[in-house]
Amino acid sequence: MTELENLYGVIGGRFITPAAEIQDRLKNIKAFVFDWDGVFNNGQKTNSGGSCFSEVDSMGANLLRFSHYLKHGNMPLSAIISGEKNETAFYFSKREGFRYSYFKVPHKLEALKSLCEKEKLKPEEVAYFFDDVLDIPIAELCGIRIMVNHKVNPLLINYFKKHKLVDYLTSGTGSQYAVREACELLMGLNGNFDDVITGRKDNSRQYQDYIEMRRKIMTDFFTMENGKIVSAASPLG
Repeated sequence: MTELENLYGVIGGRFITPAAEIQDRLKNIKAFVFDWDGVFNNGQKTNSGGSCFSEVDSMGANLLRFSHYLKHGNMPLSAIISGEKNETAFYFSKREGFRYSYFKVPHKLEALKSLCEKEKLKPEEVAYFFDDVLDIPIAELCGIRIMVNHKVNPLLINYFKKHKLVDYLTSGTGSQYAVREACELLMGLNGNFDDVITGRKDNSRQYQDYIEMRRKIMTDFFTMENGKIVSAASPLG
């Protein structure tokens, strides 16, 4: 067991795939794609369909993208794929410079196909953060699969493990900063965690350049109509 595996094992994280193999796959990752409900939050909804996010997780996603930028010299693609319509997810996508926000897509694989086609990506070049049944078709194809552990569904977790659909199972649930946990893990596997933290702390020239690139990203919104992915006007107006 590596030091990193031991460190995350102490807090309850589980490497279904050895850390060394995840690290090897990470070299080829070009996109970070997130489910929303149950991943950035506990999945509870208001009567308007809304659900929240934490700044702790938001910072994690930001630092992970900076880690990728430092390692590869380019901005990774970032996207949200959700089966629901959520105003907070739209706000988050735009604020954080995510390139795509897919919503009301009950068949999520179609969103992944759309994203890969637009960006000329292979599914194995995508790292996917997810938590539930609707995510299985994407998890079957992506290069790195991070599953948020709700701890109340051991049979579902066993299904994902048995069918080789998950590489790392978080310790934290969606309301316990699972995104931050997984993002820091991938930063550690990138081998530049200290450089990322120091660069953000010092607001280094590299971090400023990264942020400038992030600010220029315009979020495109897509949804599903009649079984097809279609462009949608910005829900934020």
